[in-house]
Amino acid sequence: MVLGGYLLGDGLLRAKEAERSVTVRGLAERDVTADLATWTISYSASSTSLAQAQAKARSDTDAIEAFFADLGFPEDALQPTGANVSSYTNDGITTYTVRQRLALRTEDIERAQKAVARQFDLVGRGVFLEEGSGMSYAFTKLNDIKPEMVAEATRDARAAAQQFAQDSGAKVGAIKDATQGYFSIEARDGNSGGWGQSDSPYKKVRVVTTVNFSLD
Repeated sequence: MVLGGYLLGDGLLRAKEAERSVTVRGLAERDVTADLATWTISYSASSTSLAQAQAKARSDTDAIEAFFADLGFPEDALQPTGANVSSYTNDGITTYTVRQRLALRTEDIERAQKAVARQFDLVGRGVFLEEGSGMSYAFTKLNDIKPEMVAEATRDARAAAQQFAQDSGAKVGAIKDATQGYFSIEARDGNSGGWGQSDSPYKKVRVVTTVNFSLD
């Protein structure tokens, strides 16, 4: 009975020691520059004559293509993505509206910034830009920096665990388990773009990991 009690007590002590751990979060952030720019340009032309509306839309398309050619973009950087025709009748007069969309896709971020800065040149050429016409920048090389950022977040978590252990008179041991959070990519300066706003090619990548360390 004495031996059994000793073994039971020793087992409970070892189990209690095994439960000693601390769970902390580690953060890693990195500033990056987008490597892909996309710009969907929506424009329309209206007339009481369908033929005239179509002719104006073709003229606008030519003006847009010339605009990008003047900026040095290759022809295949701009592609048509949609078109439609609608009409309404008021007091017996029918008005036709032709809407078209072109999409710019380029990895030349600097040239893309110059283009969007001069977008009102298109308005000066008579192109009616509709809502939804805006540049969007994306960072597509996340997989290249993921391993380093996870390691950085883990080091940050260990530093937090060591501070906790120091305050409690313990030492940080091995990782018992860990969870990698989602990677987020947001505008570095808090401006994510939208109607009336310009998206930024300067992004901030962020990840938070949750790590459970044993305490010795």
